[in-house]
Amino acid sequence: MRESSGVAQARVVITTADFTRAVTFYRDRLGLPLIEQFDTGHGTGVILDAGRATLEILDEEHAAFVDEVEVGSRVAGTLRVAFEVADADTTTRLLADAGAAVLSPARTTPWGSVNSRLTDADGVQLTLFTEPDEDRGPTT
Repeated sequence: MRESSGVAQARVVITTADFTRAVTFYRDRLGLPLIEQFDTGHGTGVILDAGRATLEILDEEHAAFVDEVEVGSRVAGTLRVAFEVADADTTTRLLADAGAAVLSPARTTPWGSVNSRLTDADGVQLTLFTEPDEDRGPTT
């Protein structure tokens, strides 16, 4: 039994005017598996499996630093969604082909991951990141 103060799940909810395009982008292009699809008579929705969820909270100074590293200037608002992927460079190109605007191609960060920044067709900023292979050391 979960304690009343515990969180069982975190969800990021995207509202879109083009439901089919958004589902194709996240499910088919990014590869998030379908958990549930529903049509309530008051609209349609899906729940996609995005793996383990964490909540990262940054102060303004650190957010500006991350934007500088990933994009070259302060561009994110108060919300940015980050996905760990097997290959940030390949996934960035795949999502660009699916209509995402690339703000910055994949690049190695000072903390060793390879990160890119995109905006989906609804304006949601995405960071794609690949952690370095610990057997090889930091990515170059």
